[in-house]
Amino acid sequence: MQRQTTQRVAIENAFTAAGRPLGPQEILDAARDEVPSLNLATVYRTLKRMVQDRILHPVELPGEAPRYELQEAADKHHHHFRCRKCDAVFDLKGCVNGLSKLLPAGFHMSGHDIVIYGDCRACNA
Repeated sequence: MQRQTTQRVAIENAFTAAGRPLGPQEILDAARDEVPSLNLATVYRTLKRMVQDRILHPVELPGEAPRYELQEAADKHHHHFRCRKCDAVFDLKGCVNGLSKLLPAGFHMSGHDIVIYGDCRACNA
């Protein structure tokens, strides 16, 4: 388990405040409010350890660098929305029913990922 440094606490606070998946630069920008000397290398090292400690979970979107979300959010089945204007990613609650009806005969679905793209509330205003 990683020790609780001021940098790690600031990074954890960034996730709690945002309430959504964050990329490394978003984490750095938010955590610098608490630790102005924080740098991107420290963010990446801390993210790696927090994933190993199962505090964070990587969010993989097709063709993009991973973002991260709290493991407690990842443990609940959900999907994501990515704003095409500001690149922010948001959690979507719930899931579409009936996806297995789309499968060809004889196919069995073992899982799925859905990413919806569009404009977030702030960008759509």
